[in-house]
Amino acid sequence: MLETPSSITLNKAVKIFEATEANLSKLERVWGQIYGIVPEGIVFGSNLQYEDLCRTYTNLLRHLPLIDGWKPSMEPIDLDSIAQSRLDAKEVWDIGATVSVEKWIEEPGLELRDYRFRFNLKRRQLIRDAVTKLFNEVTLVLKSLQASPESNDDFVKQLSDDEWEMLNEKVKEVDTLLGSSVPRPRRWNELKKHLSSGQFGDLKQIVNYDWPVVKDAIINSLYGEYDPIPTGIDDLGNVIDQKPSGTVVTKLNWSALTPDNFERLIYSLISSEEGYENAEWLMHTNAPDRGRDLSVTRVFKDGLSGVLRRRVVIQCKHYQSKSITPTDVAVLKEQIKLWEPPRIDIVIVATSGRFTADAVAAIERHNQMDSALSIEMWAESHLESLLVRRPALIAEFNLR
Repeated sequence: MLETPSSITLNKAVKIFEATEANLSKLERVWGQIYGIVPEGIVFGSNLQYEDLCRTYTNLLRHLPLIDGWKPSMEPIDLDSIAQSRLDAKEVWDIGATVSVEKWIEEPGLELRDYRFRFNLKRRQLIRDAVTKLFNEVTLVLKSLQASPESNDDFVKQLSDDEWEMLNEKVKEVDTLLGSSVPRPRRWNELKKHLSSGQFGDLKQIVNYDWPVVKDAIINSLYGEYDPIPTGIDDLGNVIDQKPSGTVVTKLNWSALTPDNFERLIYSLISSEEGYENAEWLMHTNAPDRGRDLSVTRVFKDGLSGVLRRRVVIQCKHYQSKSITPTDVAVLKEQIKLWEPPRIDIVIVATSGRFTADAVAAIERHNQMDSALSIEMWAESHLESLLVRRPALIAEFNLR
């Protein structure tokens, strides 16, 4: 008896996906063997191994569930039919007919690759909310261990055995949810090793290095660069036919973003822009606000002077109810020393809020000094100006 959607728990759903992937993996292996046996040229005759593999393929295919109403339907072709089709194509002396026959033979494999693509999309959809929730829970635990900015200590307490066990269990749960649809990021093995050791030094490694890298990489994988954005319409012609009228909302909905998503927005902005290269996340827990920054190289091309590269660090401040103050600017100038060497040429403060008049004056005074470091201000109004020319990002981050 099939279960209704309301009766399927997340654990049950993961088991269903695991069983589906097991069958899909078997189908892919069987197809690889089948296709390897197909002879070249025109060869009539039976092959018992080929026939058994075809029966196995058909049996496995029956147990593959639909994805949005579709699943592979093409089964391997018997060898005599392949030989006859190749012979027919050769007799008409048409290269197009020959190509069509070979594509016909390969069709089951093409359908399997299509199914694998759809399966991975659905798997990521299934686990996004659950993985994000787990990440937030782990982050809260790790943040609770960190001392206040005024303290000289890195941490206020060590983890108890129960807390180590809880962190281990949550990371194992993430591992289970990811399955094979999301690649494990850099420092994943280090994270698991430090969790299993459970020493105070391991905790510092987890907070300073392992967790920031793992969290960012997996979240980015869950929200794939090429995942489609729902449009809510089948035909754009229908939109025009309704003769839309009225005003257009110009202000972006910054409240739709979490601080992490604001950082992802800025990262997407710089990583896809011509003239910027080597965009990456940075983390340094000795920073006064323990904030996360972005690093990128800004490239200047000049026909006479050649190519100049400047190292840029971007500090992201998702402020909804306050503005950047002179104190923030002073802290920034101290914090930036943590990222050198190599030398930083430009610092950008990107905020969904604004800058106070005093903060603007402090930055302008700094930029007029004889200093190699330049500070740029990307306030809400500037970001809106940048994004209005990049509507794809507005849609991706649901800012309208």
